[in-house]
Amino acid sequence: MNILYHVPLSPFCRKVRLSLAEKKIEVQLVEERYWELDADFLRRNPAGKVPVLKMDGKIFSESSAICEYLEEIHPTPSLLPEDAETRFEVRRLVSWFDDKFHDEVTANLLYERVNRKIHGSGYPVSANVKAGSKAIKFHLDYLAWLLDNRRWLAGDAMSLADFAAAAHFSSLDYICDVDWNRSAAVKDWYATLKSRPAFRSILADNVPGFPQPNHYSNLDF
Repeated sequence: MNILYHVPLSPFCRKVRLSLAEKKIEVQLVEERYWELDADFLRRNPAGKVPVLKMDGKIFSESSAICEYLEEIHPTPSLLPEDAETRFEVRRLVSWFDDKFHDEVTANLLYERVNRKIHGSGYPVSANVKAGSKAIKFHLDYLAWLLDNRRWLAGDAMSLADFAAAAHFSSLDYICDVDWNRSAAVKDWYATLKSRPAFRSILADNVPGFPQPNHYSNLDF
């Protein structure tokens, strides 16, 4: 059995979960308290980060590397386009969300409001939360601009770029930190992704101490 060591609200884990589910690759989910630096987990990934995928007796780490590996061994359905230019755009947007969006928004909102409590590392830093609340508006506007010019974030077909973005937004949506009324195009894009079977396990996540909001599992918004 394939095993994914993960944290439910981690956008990096969710990106891998979406890819696995879209490709219909069965996997057992094992929650990993990576911040406790368990010796067994560190043997699986000395970097001490999730996600970690155990497949066919081998260990794989780093979310984007895992997703690209899955694309190579299970190319259907494809999450990376065939032409080089669009493939570049997918990778650029994945990097955008996993680096820039993560640093400016996810770290300042999700990590401050959720991770600090779970890790027992104190209360949210209000300046960071304020910065994240300001930054997410810019990113929502950027998504709206992309969707004004494209059917999906990177082009005409759904791709890993959409999963990377949706992974971050779904985690923030869990704590009600997304103003979906800011852009009808972004709201419709996300509602379409949420309606996919690949999203079902993510919508079922329930984090102790953070009750699932009523709207979270509502596919119609």
